[in-house]
Amino acid sequence: MAKHRPTIADVALAAGVSKGLVSFALNDRPGVSAMTRERILAAADELGWRPSLRARSLSTDRAFALGLVIARDPQIIAADPFFPALIAGIETALAPVGQALVLSMVVSEQAELASYRQLAAHDRVDGVIITDLRQDDPRLALALELGLQAVTLGHPDAPSPFPAVALDDDPGIRSTVDHLVGLGHRRIAHVAGPARMLHGSRRRNSFASALELRGLHGDLIVETDFSASDGARATAELLALADPPTAIVYSNDPMAIAGMGVAQRAGLHIPDDLSITGFDDSDVGQYLNPSLTTVTTAAQEWGRTAASALLRLIEGDDVADIELAPARLVIRGSSASPPPRTPATAR
Repeated sequence: MAKHRPTIADVALAAGVSKGLVSFALNDRPGVSAMTRERILAAADELGWRPSLRARSLSTDRAFALGLVIARDPQIIAADPFFPALIAGIETALAPVGQALVLSMVVSEQAELASYRQLAAHDRVDGVIITDLRQDDPRLALALELGLQAVTLGHPDAPSPFPAVALDDDPGIRSTVDHLVGLGHRRIAHVAGPARMLHGSRRRNSFASALELRGLHGDLIVETDFSASDGARATAELLALADPPTAIVYSNDPMAIAGMGVAQRAGLHIPDDLSITGFDDSDVGQYLNPSLTTVTTAAQEWGRTAASALLRLIEGDDVADIELAPARLVIRGSSASPPPRTPATAR
């Protein structure tokens, strides 16, 4: 015999209140005293009550789900710890309120736009979190056209109808450059992400301007697709130069870790012969030998804050842009003073 699923009526009976009051308490609405709310929540927990998304959707014309569409090669997503951390943060905001995340991974921008249209056409989500902002990003206008509420991760490069949850990369990159220059490095390279992605171009610009402020050239930059394999390719190119860099600043940790492997296989010692820094502070970086100097961005908190802001927006609240704590350098073992330059290698 199928087990009876607890209902709001069961919770109301157990708590000794009306069904309406239970509904107010479970949906965190005003008009319920703290003591009564606590009694209702305790009764719901004891009964094992869980919200029925199907019933709520039918009664409110809501999907009770948020969408996240990521347009990158699945192999890049699988290898980059940033995305699992971001998704975990989103889920920490959704699970307690009975909401779901609809995740779609596609390989092209065309497929990405089609995915947004499908989500809207089938009423699968109430809003979307837009990540990996690009130059002249068409997704902002599309979400508006489709009637989807949205929150962007970062500030677009044009006026946006949606609030942004942003984290400033610039302090992290500038601190990294200052750290390396302070150690004595003068030949510093940057393995960058795609220039079309705003965070890729912003990190590149921060790198170049930080070096220029120090009176150094910031033009030793190799663009990649953010993958570990492309990071390895870029590292090999830089090390093959007649005057290779003594330090490399990578735009994410997977590329930095791949770069360490390439350098070590070439016979270089990290950090004695080459300093390496990453970005995003993935857990594995601190367990490498040497441990990875990197920039922390609190990806999980970013996801939680974005999802919470989008839920408020869907409920009809006014949501302003939210600025998270800026990126911060974490110094570990992969950065040190450069090797002495001999007359043969001096510029």
